[in-house]
Amino acid sequence: MKTNLVKESDIHMAVTAAKTSPSKPAAKDDLKTLPLSEVEKKLQTSADGLSQAEAVKRLIQYGPNEIEEKKQNVLLKILSYFWGPIPWMIEIAVILSGVVRHWPDFFIILILLVSNAAVGFFEERQAGDAIDALKATLAIKARVKRDGKWITPPARELVPGDVIRLRLGDIVPADARLLDGDEVSLDQSALTGESLPASRKPGDAVFSGSIVRRGEIGALVYATGGKTYFGKTAELVETAVTVSHFQKAVLRIGNYLIMLAVVLVSVIIAIGIYRGNAILTTLQFALVLTVAAIPVAMPTVLSVTMAVGARLLAKKQAIVSKLVAIEELAGVDVLCADKTGTLTQNKLTLGDPFCLDRIAADQIILAGALASRAENDDTIDLAVLGGLKDKQALKPFTVTHFMPFDPVHKRTEATVTAADGKTFKVTKGAPQVILKLSATAAAVKTDIDRAVNDFAARGFRALGVARADGEGPWQLLGVLPLFDPPREDAKATVATAAQMGVKIKMVTGDALAIARETAKTLGMGANILDGASLGDSKSDETEAMAQSIEDADGFAQVFPEHKFHIVDVLQKRGHIVGMTGDGVNDAPALKKADCGFAVSGATDAARAAASIVLVAPGLSVIIDSIKESRKIFQRMNSYAMYRIAETLRVLLFMTLAIVVFNFYPLTAIMIVMLALLNDGAILSIAYDNVIYRNQPEAWNMRLVLGIATVLGIVGPIAAFGLFYIADRVLHIDRPQIQTMMYLLLSVAGHLTIFQTRTRGPWWSTRPATILLIAVIGTQTVATLICLFGFLVTPLWWGWAAMVWVYALAWFLITDPVKLLAYRVLDASKTGPSRQPQVEPRPNKNDGPLPASPTPNLA
Repeated sequence: MKTNLVKESDIHMAVTAAKTSPSKPAAKDDLKTLPLSEVEKKLQTSADGLSQAEAVKRLIQYGPNEIEEKKQNVLLKILSYFWGPIPWMIEIAVILSGVVRHWPDFFIILILLVSNAAVGFFEERQAGDAIDALKATLAIKARVKRDGKWITPPARELVPGDVIRLRLGDIVPADARLLDGDEVSLDQSALTGESLPASRKPGDAVFSGSIVRRGEIGALVYATGGKTYFGKTAELVETAVTVSHFQKAVLRIGNYLIMLAVVLVSVIIAIGIYRGNAILTTLQFALVLTVAAIPVAMPTVLSVTMAVGARLLAKKQAIVSKLVAIEELAGVDVLCADKTGTLTQNKLTLGDPFCLDRIAADQIILAGALASRAENDDTIDLAVLGGLKDKQALKPFTVTHFMPFDPVHKRTEATVTAADGKTFKVTKGAPQVILKLSATAAAVKTDIDRAVNDFAARGFRALGVARADGEGPWQLLGVLPLFDPPREDAKATVATAAQMGVKIKMVTGDALAIARETAKTLGMGANILDGASLGDSKSDETEAMAQSIEDADGFAQVFPEHKFHIVDVLQKRGHIVGMTGDGVNDAPALKKADCGFAVSGATDAARAAASIVLVAPGLSVIIDSIKESRKIFQRMNSYAMYRIAETLRVLLFMTLAIVVFNFYPLTAIMIVMLALLNDGAILSIAYDNVIYRNQPEAWNMRLVLGIATVLGIVGPIAAFGLFYIADRVLHIDRPQIQTMMYLLLSVAGHLTIFQTRTRGPWWSTRPATILLIAVIGTQTVATLICLFGFLVTPLWWGWAAMVWVYALAWFLITDPVKLLAYRVLDASKTGPSRQPQVEPRPNKNDGPLPASPTPNLA
């Protein structure tokens, strides 16, 4: 079930509603309280599960194990695009055009209105479909017993009567009754709001959406899909997309442009009334100009760029589950990386053990192997089992009870019966934990510590092994060394990250010596802090300790609360933090981080908490994702500059021409066509070629507004230059001058995108083919409109060619001006380049940001 897509607040509200609105319980509800034997009879199943054929029949009978999503009515969705401040302005312009009987304006503005709605609807739908397809690849798997064998189909294929296996970190995929085994601990906070884990014994009911925090056990499914407790108390709600820093900045730009348009248009209306122009005509023209100035395409461009970005990241083996993570990722400057499986290969091999009291190495390995389970697919267990020289050595022994590993106890334990009937216990785990169990701890502590430190110095991970005969005391047998070699690409990836301005900090539960040795090998530095010296989420660090956390190259012997605390301290010191993890114990830190990465093979709980799920192992995929996210940021940056510059160009030129020369340089229909062609082509910027910067990105409003303003002021200067040549030198008729002005603003406007898309000369980065095609296509259409006189006064081809040459000449003049503006703004800025922020970065736990008119991108 898609439990990771549900907002907790919505679930809690639904649960409350369910409690306050009593209803007659269905017959199926008895299945959670009846004796387990009767449940098996009613469901016609057993502890051995179902056959595959029977499961297929029941899937048809009961339906998929998922809650049906309520899709918004398509008609209502379409109508929503005609509701809001921007559509209202366009609609008023349509009505006014009809009142004054300007039918060409009426139909063209109507086309603009409908086309904006159509583009917005289809692009948002495409974005939603893309994200749904990506999320489908994150579908939770379930371990199910079919035909006597354990398989892992998607959880949506579960049916009542299935026998499943629940392990640490799993999200319970359906309502089930626990079978024989040890008591387990479940996190039911998503269902009940209770923060403390709940203990459940064999025979108890467990509910879909709970997370296994401790233990492992089999369970019999009795309800799926909408029949589950979860399904009956809450509707599936897609995770709301919070407005990220970048989106908020773009929305501010939109508000700025609207305010600018309102002020300048008010000036035009006042002048028109003062001069005695027809009020309706003046008002209609003013509205059309406002519509052209307002960034109508901004929500659509945002949607398309984010959706395209998510697909590009998916190709990099990084699946985005929260779209805002793409923007956050571009600004990440500290990455807290888990060691095992991320920096190392996670392929443990067993070395020569350290033995106590003349105990043979084979005995220690055998004891460790008996305390392991191959079916758990745990890397440590597999390494220990792989160390057995005689693969038949385990046959004479029967494991009657097994306690799996959990992050609290940090060991496994097995009760074993030998071939002669004698019973004994074996355990393996963290050396300090096993040492505390041993009755001879004081006598052997020095030797054990020396062995562990010796192994650590060589990069080995130590595993203590002990045995207890009958009910006797634990006897420490020795220490098994395990080695997890660094990934082949890890050292180069760490170096690449440093060049990109991203500091990688190792975070591991391993011993300090092992962490230090691994960090040295990878060139990360040797300043590794001991987790024991760190506080937790409830404490505030001193300035000195917070500084040491910021300066550290890594952290060793950390617990889950330490990981959360490390992220919290780094965030408070102004860093945008990425965090990797794979286990249920990593989930709090993954959720706390600005960008949480669930690495390849992560538990369901980790994937639910993370913003990005990695399909491929290793750290290089994260670095590739950061590169891609910075490219996406650059595209959005280019669009913002272009939009501001283009709006300034049109508004300033129109206002000054009307106020100073009492001349309307464009007709209302020309303004509408200008907006229509420009907004249509600019969508292609989502696919543009860009070069990412080797430093974390932050929204620098001062630089964007500065460059856009320079370009926006140069534009009217060029336009008035052409107006002077046409009017005073060539003595062209005013209606044809209007056509020339339209062609100039169209051509020069789209040439501006080639200046805003790069900090260097316009030719320094080759534009994407699709962008070139879009610009050439729209400007060809604009030129043909002018030549053939479609809704405008026809223009002689020679004058059209002159406009093109003039626009290209000013384009070449403007580019050096842009470069000079960059030099001036860069020279005058203070502090690091990533410091200028739109506003203080909110804490992720402060609640959702305010709603905005941007479409829900997920």
